[in-house]
Amino acid sequence: MSWNKDAAVNYARNHAGSASQHRCAHFVSNAVRAGGARLINTNYAKDMAFNLRAAGFRAVYGAPMKGDVAVIQPIAGHPAGHACIYGGDGTWYSDYKQNSMYPGNNWASAAPSYQLFRHN
Repeated sequence: MSWNKDAAVNYARNHAGSASQHRCAHFVSNAVRAGGARLINTNYAKDMAFNLRAAGFRAVYGAPMKGDVAVIQPIAGHPAGHACIYGGDGTWYSDYKQNSMYPGNNWASAAPSYQLFRHN
């Protein structure tokens, strides 16, 4: 099955809750699989980069595009990091709908390092 970013984003949109469930890696991984990529689970969002690369994603820089996945490193109090997929319209999805890539003001203030991944 080839990569279908629309299917991945639609899955993410349809399964996103109204608030964090602290299961972003699980939800984003399921969205990626719904798009046709063969992604192996990781326990923590911060560790998803290797498996995304193995599933055909590559690190990219610049403005996000629909279907891009952000892997964000931890901040104080959030040791697992965060992951989300870009909806293409300014909205990001993890286990809930986000208005920015960073999942809250504490994340935006800390501005941890992150990497965007795009499927080849």
